[in-house]
Amino acid sequence: MKLLNALARFSAVLAGLLLVGITLLTVGSVVGRTLFGRAITGDFELVAFAAGAAVALFLPWCQIRRANIIVDFFTTRSSMQARRRMDRMGSLIMAAVMALLAWRTTLGGLSAWKTGSGSMMMGFPEWVIYAFMVPAIVLSALIALHQAMFDSAEIPKADSPDFSQQPGHERPPS
Repeated sequence: MKLLNALARFSAVLAGLLLVGITLLTVGSVVGRTLFGRAITGDFELVAFAAGAAVALFLPWCQIRRANIIVDFFTTRSSMQARRRMDRMGSLIMAAVMALLAWRTTLGGLSAWKTGSGSMMMGFPEWVIYAFMVPAIVLSALIALHQAMFDSAEIPKADSPDFSQQPGHERPPS
């Protein structure tokens, strides 16, 4: 699990760097438009592409932290064992959905590469964005599969800053 955690962290750092790049690009374009009467050509295309890639790159970190939206209104009165079983089933479903998404995204990327599809203003090749997205989605699927199979205690919940809380367990007293 340590490898998956490290890869998820790396993926989140890449996503953060993309968001910093988006910010710098946007600031540069606004400053250029304001001071020189000329924006960066294709800035909106690059922002859209980078934002899509960033969302995909954040998915593994979200999954490893178990930070997906969970509707637990109906399960709060369930036993700990039942909630753990439901969490594992949810992780298995997430793994299947991510695997399906990875497959379809791969096909979309291959299609964009074969057709030479690119952005309208700059001609930026679309397949490059798919190349960022697919590994992150596959990593999300692997993390979810690991969570479903092993229900590992080393995987923290999103609201546990100490990283020692097992899913559904109360924190130890301080």
